Amino acid sequence: MKDEIRAPALFFSPFVSSAMRVETPWIDYNGHLNMAYYHVLFDRAVDEVFSLVGLNQDYVDTRNASYFAAECHVLYKRELTEDDLVRVTAQLIAFDEKRLHYYLEMRHASEGWLAATSENLSLHVDMATRKVSPFPPDILANLALMKAAHCRMPLPATIGRIIGMPKKTTITVEDLHDERELETRH
Repeated sequence: MKDEIRAPALFFSPFVSSAMRVETPWIDYNGHLNMAYYHVLFDRAVDEVFSLVGLNQDYVDTRNASYFAAECHVLYKRELTEDDLVRVTAQLIAFDEKRLHYYLEMRHASEGWLAATSENLSLHVDMATRKVSPFPPDILANLALMKAAHCRMPLPATIGRIIGMPKKTTITVEDLHDERELETRH
């Protein structure tokens, strides 16, 4: 039966990807990993983690459904350079019948420092209609097991972060004059 509930024995909390190497062609003229390839590494880790719940190439082929990225917020924390080895951790933050909200951290595999984070929202899609559709019961059951394992983890501080620049205080001509006077007094 295609919707048979088959759950993995356990989920790691958080999920940890296989080690991935920063490849030479991915290095840009600044001498570090080009921003596009952070996404490649995150995407490879997403394929690994969600294959555990049954969302993989076989799922696309046999059920004619998949999941698509709808929103992604990446924070670049530290440069990666040629041949660096990284691992990505994944935490399922929330899910419903059609959506996945998850958080990823990319760390240097041997030194452990944080290179980047990624908060994501993905949608389950019927590949025939290319429209958002509900997950089947077996996938929902597997997601529930993953969420149960991940719910013990604290929520990352950057979840739901809004991009923006802090507003600066308006500076008047009088303020500038006062500052100059203070600077020249002895």
